Amino acid sequence: MTRGSILVTGGAGYIGSHTVLQLRARGEQVVVLDNLYTGFRQAVLDTPLVVGSIGDPEVVRATLRDYKVDTVLHFAAHTIVPESVRNPLKYYGNNTCGTRNLLECCAEAGVKHFVFSSTAAVYGIPPTPYADESTPTAPINPYGASKLMSEGMLRDLAVATPMRYVVLRYFNVAGSDPAGRIGQSTREATLLVKVACEVVVGKRPYLSIFGTDYPTPDGTGVRDYIHVDDLAAAHLDALSYLREGGESTILNCGYGHGYSVREVIRSVERVSGRPLPVREEARREGDPPVLVARADRIRSTLGWTARLDDLDTIVRTSLDWERKLLNAPW
Repeated sequence: MTRGSILVTGGAGYIGSHTVLQLRARGEQVVVLDNLYTGFRQAVLDTPLVVGSIGDPEVVRATLRDYKVDTVLHFAAHTIVPESVRNPLKYYGNNTCGTRNLLECCAEAGVKHFVFSSTAAVYGIPPTPYADESTPTAPINPYGASKLMSEGMLRDLAVATPMRYVVLRYFNVAGSDPAGRIGQSTREATLLVKVACEVVVGKRPYLSIFGTDYPTPDGTGVRDYIHVDDLAAAHLDALSYLREGGESTILNCGYGHGYSVREVIRSVERVSGRPLPVREEARREGDPPVLVARADRIRSTLGWTARLDDLDTIVRTSLDWERKLLNAPW
């Protein structure tokens, strides 16, 4: 049976573009839908790009029809936790309402498989430092809440239609394509590794540590950092799983161990060979002290294997990209 195309929403963004690169390398037929609000046209390389919003039903319907799409990988979202606290309706409007429109169009078009980019923020502050897929969901910021609402819509739609899905709950994504073709180019980014590398190349004067009084070994927040290439590979594994008849499921995406902010800083200093100027500031709203994945299920369900589980490697690929960006025309 002939396979349809794969629609990647938000495919010009950070994680989406790395996934598109791997899909194309596997010979898949791919089309990207992105409004370029935070994405970059050049990140999709030569992949067909439709410039538009997931919230525009006419654009979504036309894209699904014209490219004969039978699978959707949905990345398009606003993702900045502090901004979601300041402007919650922006997040519910785009992340939740936009996803509702996308799902409606997919149901009408008979899309078979759906892989959803969710987040560990749905867990809020877990009762233990490690969160598995059965950990109660209790988001403490609108970003996490908007993603959890979308998970619920997808679950209910799959009950009512033949669509099957995989929800991937990301922990902290970092790094860039080791070959240097694409990377994390988001302006005014808040992701720790990227911000630290921007300090190294002179784009920022210092790195802020938000909170030094958490109940952690060194007082700073602890996170599970996963390389973007390993995360992209998880999406391809999820797609293979669904094509082979796998049931709908939710999976954590992380390495299963964490690093504190200060440990990340030390890694950046090792890789760059220079001290990092830092400024200690108050905690940010909506930040849990520790958030680390229990990631056994993704390995057993998808056969996913991490290839880049090394903090210095994550930092090195990120720093290489920041240096490349210094001479980029965008």
